[in-house]
Amino acid sequence: MTTDPADTSATPAPAAAGPAAVREAVSCAGLTYAFGGTRAVDDLDLGVHEGEVFGLLGPNGAGKTTAIRCVTTLLPVPAGTVRVFGHDAARERMAVRRLLGYVPQQLSADGGLTGRENVALFARVFDVPRRERAARVDLALRAVDLCDAVDRLAATYSGGMVRRLELAQALVSAPRLLILDEPTIGLDPIARTGVWEHINAVREATGMTVLVTTHYMDEADQYCDRVGLMHRGRVRALGTPEELRRGLAEREATDTLPTLEDVFRDVAGSGLDDNTGGGFREVRSTRRTARRVG
Repeated sequence: MTTDPADTSATPAPAAAGPAAVREAVSCAGLTYAFGGTRAVDDLDLGVHEGEVFGLLGPNGAGKTTAIRCVTTLLPVPAGTVRVFGHDAARERMAVRRLLGYVPQQLSADGGLTGRENVALFARVFDVPRRERAARVDLALRAVDLCDAVDRLAATYSGGMVRRLELAQALVSAPRLLILDEPTIGLDPIARTGVWEHINAVREATGMTVLVTTHYMDEADQYCDRVGLMHRGRVRALGTPEELRRGLAEREATDTLPTLEDVFRDVAGSGLDDNTGGGFREVRSTRRTARRVG
């Protein structure tokens, strides 16, 4: 049998291409972590899509920072699995660390070093090749607009500049995943906006994934593609800020669109009582950080 090349009925048409599969930058399955008899993270399932800004929200004591520390390999993974771009955080810790930039709640900059020296130190810690270090340090400092202050001691920086310096420290290794734990704590609204502008500029230029924890609901609403609301060790609500706000409006049968803070309070419920304040050490540490950067 011969076939006319122009006769398209002789061969089946190719199947229509479906939507591209979403790739996971971070995947947690059944993650559990306990401090004594208290489960800080309780059978947590969580996925962060590659390239997105994902906000992990929740009251103090919800387990956010503990989960973050498992992702960054600062804590072991005693139960469940954590994968970062497919690498097992329990078995491939160095491979995971090479993919990360991390800005913790506590200050990581050294006030006795200049801005350039701080970032250069992190370049060495993250094993940036020696021949690339100077260029990478300059690039990271330019990305956060600190070129005019690179040779000043970090102790002379304002709160917003300190946070941008810590962002440069995290960016110097060109991470695929940037993890920010309360990155704007203690900053005034102008400084907070400036930090986020620099985060977004780098993200747009590089396509990196951002995982952030914050108590500022306006930040999460404005800057996060999706948010997960965590309470008592588990994610209780997940979606875009608009999806979560509209979902609450439907449940409450109201024509007024709730705020993300309303959703936060609805999900956390009793989690906003005095029993989940994070403990004396955490309160003291958070206040110290806010005081030093404020």
